[in-house]
Amino acid sequence: MDLVKKYFIIISSILISLYSCSGSTENQSKNENVSRKESLEKVNRYLIRTEAEDIDNYIRRHGWKAEETGTGLHYWIYENGNGEQAKKGQIAVLNFQTFLINGNLIYSSDELGYKEFKIGKGGVETGLEEAILLMRVGDKAKLVIPSHLAFGLLGDNDKIPPRSTVVYDIELVSLK
Repeated sequence: MDLVKKYFIIISSILISLYSCSGSTENQSKNENVSRKESLEKVNRYLIRTEAEDIDNYIRRHGWKAEETGTGLHYWIYENGNGEQAKKGQIAVLNFQTFLINGNLIYSSDELGYKEFKIGKGGVETGLEEAILLMRVGDKAKLVIPSHLAFGLLGDNDKIPPRSTVVYDIELVSLK
């Protein structure tokens, strides 16, 4: 009987130790996850802030009279058309030039032809779609689209690198 009690005490002690260690490991893991999350949030806030500063500096350097939407899109309709207002469900036809914020031309309708897309169906940058809904046929506009409204964390896997601010000079040629 004495031996059984000793084994019981030893096994109980081991189980209690294991249980208490797993709890502290679990708590430590939770603390590490919280710490990682806070670090990622800090980095993300920093990246958003520096991108916003870059956009503001770009607009100021170029002397644009841009307005900002609630999403962060900056747009300036520098020539007013007299056509109909764009609406969801229509097909927008654009004459365009696409630049990186450093000024490098990356795409243009001269090279690729008009850009056409159905408004509200996706398939283009969220910021471009948002801007088109602010325009009328014949309008010409300059857009500065922050990365989260453009090609995001991945870029376009071609000429637009990850986390790139994209600048457009567009003309809404027609709506179908």
